[in-house]
Amino acid sequence: MRLTTFTDLSLRIVMRLAVAGEETLTTRSVAGMLAVPYTHAAKAVARLSEMGLVEARRGRGGGLRLTPAGRAATVGSIVRELEGSKDVVACEDDPPCPLRAACRLRGELRRAQEAFFAALDEVTVESLVASPTGPILVQLRAPERPQNSSELGKQ
Repeated sequence: MRLTTFTDLSLRIVMRLAVAGEETLTTRSVAGMLAVPYTHAAKAVARLSEMGLVEARRGRGGGLRLTPAGRAATVGSIVRELEGSKDVVACEDDPPCPLRAACRLRGELRRAQEAFFAALDEVTVESLVASPTGPILVQLRAPERPQNSSELGKQ
């Protein structure tokens, strides 16, 4: 099973916020740290906020913060919520699989998918950011924004 890019990015955002401490992070800074487009990070932050895992405050003194629920969340619960309960295989696509009425593969793949989620249910966000990962996450910095073109010529 392969996670969507959206889920992968969302997990990386949660992990970075888990080690932020008192550091104020914005969606733009997190996008830079993770080397992803701002719009993708903004969508992930919005969804994580809807899920109650991230608090996003606008304006002066604002920024992103992992909520207590986000810190205690399991990776399994986050992935289930973001990925949904779709089947691993698309038996009902157009055209539908001719074996779907008597196929055992679909059930076995569903069982394997549940085992995948069950394994991730044992992993918390807090455990993901233990050493050696946490110190590396803390060191991530957003690239400096380029200065305007008139200032670039003066360097």
